[in-house]
Amino acid sequence: MDLEEDIPANHLVRVVNATVNRLDDSIFDVAYLGGGRDSYHPKLQEKVKELFTTIEKAEEQDDLEHGSNNDLAELGEAAEITGEKLEQAVKQLEVRLTEQPQSKPLKKAVRSLRKDLLPRLQKYEWQQGLLGERNSFSKTDPDATFMRMKEDHMRNGQLKPGYNVQVGTENQFIVGYSLHQRPTDTRCLIPHLEKVKEILGKLPKTVIADAGYGGEENYAYLEQEEREALVKYNTFHKENSRSWKQDVSKIDNWTYRQETDTWMCPNGRTLHFLRESKQKNESGYEVQLRYYRSASCEGCPFKKRCSKAQGDREIKVSMAYLGYKAKARERLRSEEGRELSVRRMVEVESVFGQIKNNRGFRRFLLRGLPKVSLEVEWLSLAHNLLKRAAISQQVKAVCQE
Repeated sequence: MDLEEDIPANHLVRVVNATVNRLDDSIFDVAYLGGGRDSYHPKLQEKVKELFTTIEKAEEQDDLEHGSNNDLAELGEAAEITGEKLEQAVKQLEVRLTEQPQSKPLKKAVRSLRKDLLPRLQKYEWQQGLLGERNSFSKTDPDATFMRMKEDHMRNGQLKPGYNVQVGTENQFIVGYSLHQRPTDTRCLIPHLEKVKEILGKLPKTVIADAGYGGEENYAYLEQEEREALVKYNTFHKENSRSWKQDVSKIDNWTYRQETDTWMCPNGRTLHFLRESKQKNESGYEVQLRYYRSASCEGCPFKKRCSKAQGDREIKVSMAYLGYKAKARERLRSEEGRELSVRRMVEVESVFGQIKNNRGFRRFLLRGLPKVSLEVEWLSLAHNLLKRAAISQQVKAVCQE
């Protein structure tokens, strides 16, 4: 019996086999060093017993270090004390206790610190280390962050632990993916593109993304990499509405005079430059802000619609961000930009639709960032192979006609 004869020419198995055969064997040499495993030996049973004894001791030590599940009490000025410093202080008190064994207050203080306060402080520092730059983590999967999911069956905006998966596609093939522990997309673009560049050796000529990625830092990164950015900003679609165009409070409806570095509001009042400041976001990117203030808003009929402040209108503007938005607006409203924006809808969204709806994968089966990342990698590989097999079958059907 020859299996080659029973397997259809365009079967998925053949696609997988051809893909594996094209891989370089050297990657397997790095992963598998050879040598095999040692055969079973009777002494293994004794080693297992010793291992379980060690585990029990480690669990007892872990309980001692982490203490109870009660929340850490407010320490006031002592909040600056670290677990290491407190540990040293407790050891000094224990030395004093050996010198004064009859001191009841000293006994009580050492017992309270050693059995209660110190374990709670160490547990708090351990939790802070797990958090990192995040504001939450799951007890069942510390690498997961609580996020609002699109699938909200209770319709109450409940938070669930999860990961933010970013995928880059070309002709509905996944060319790169990345996994993130932050719920918003804005700060995921640069790490995602860096990983794509590491895998492919370069970035695509044009990067297309939706409004969730339209931040100044992302625009600056794409300009530095000399890549065309077809990335919408959060107010791109609102700018075409009548209510937006008639809103006198929006500086998008104002006029900027570059020669005098002033702004003119819809009522013809001039806002002069006041001062300049710099701000850093969470990733360390520095934003340069310029402040402008009107000479006088007295008697302006648009005052109530323009600002709720009592005094004259003051605005702060990132001129770099305005420039990036102007370039993005011009590209997006061009004929090519419209075509590529429409194409993005059927590119990456179709890939997520195939994985989540058609193949029923709606939640990860593993825990931990490394394992979940590997799971996404296997999903991407399976998707690409199935896509390749489907194209092969379509080509065969066309040739038969």
